[in-house]
Amino acid sequence: MPAAARNNVHVIGSGSTAMMFAHGFGCDQNMWRLVAPAFQDQFRVVLFDHVGAGGSDLSAYAPQKYSTLAGYADDVVEIGNELDLKGAVFVGHSVSAMIGLLASLKAPEMFRSLIMVGPSPRYINDEDYVGGFEEKQIAELLNFLAENHMGWSAAMAPAIIGNPDRPELGEELTNSFCRTDPDIAKEFARVTFSSDNRNDLSKVQIPTLILQCSEDIVAPLAVGEYIHGQMPNSRLVVLRATGHCPNLSAPAEVIAAMRGFV
Repeated sequence: MPAAARNNVHVIGSGSTAMMFAHGFGCDQNMWRLVAPAFQDQFRVVLFDHVGAGGSDLSAYAPQKYSTLAGYADDVVEIGNELDLKGAVFVGHSVSAMIGLLASLKAPEMFRSLIMVGPSPRYINDEDYVGGFEEKQIAELLNFLAENHMGWSAAMAPAIIGNPDRPELGEELTNSFCRTDPDIAKEFARVTFSSDNRNDLSKVQIPTLILQCSEDIVAPLAVGEYIHGQMPNSRLVVLRATGHCPNLSAPAEVIAAMRGFV
C-alpha cells in the first residue's frame, strides 16, 4: 500500500519547498489545523497521520515495526520519497520531534531544517538528566492506560493541555485520545515514554528550532535547554504559552516563532 494511503496524507499549498507536519501521541493531523494553513501560501504543506491515528490504515500496524520510533521515522521517509521531498522543513510535535530527527538522519537530503514543538529525547529522569518523570511514574502511567484507556484519556488530557481556564482544549484532547485505537495507543505510549534519543541529538547538523512552553508537565524547560545544548545548530525559543500543545492553545505564537525561523 502506498504511504500516502496508509498514512492518510494530505497536501495543501503550492510553494516550491515542502513543510511536513507530524502530530504527537494520541493526536492526528487535525491538531495542526490552526497552524498549518498559515504556511500554505509559502510552502507545499504535507499533513499525515501516524499508523494507528486519525484516518490511517489500522491494518498496517505491525507491532514489530512500530516497537521503536524508528518504524515511525521509516514511514516519514517513505512519505517523503513518494512526494519527492528534498530540502523540506519538518515540524514535529512532542514525540514526533524525535521521529523527525531520526527521519532526517535516515534521509539527509530530505529535510533542510527541523522545528520541534515540545520535544523530549527522554521522558525519564536519569542521574543528572531531568526528563520530568521517575521510572515508577511512567510505569504507573502505562499501566493505567492499559487498564482503562477512556479513564486515562479523561484524567491525563486536561493535565497535558495545561490550560485549566480553557476546558474546551482539554476536552478536545480527551476526545482525540479516545478516538485512538486502545491497543495501538498502549503500544505507542510505551514506545514514546520509554524511548531514549539523547545520543542522536548531536548527530543532527541541520538548523533546528526548539519551541518550548514556559510551563509543560510533559517536557519541562530543563528538557528544552538540554536539547539546545546537545544540538550544535539549534535555536531555543521559550514561548509564553503553557501546557504541552501550543499548536492548539497558542497557535499565533507558534506561527510567529516559526516564521522567524523559516
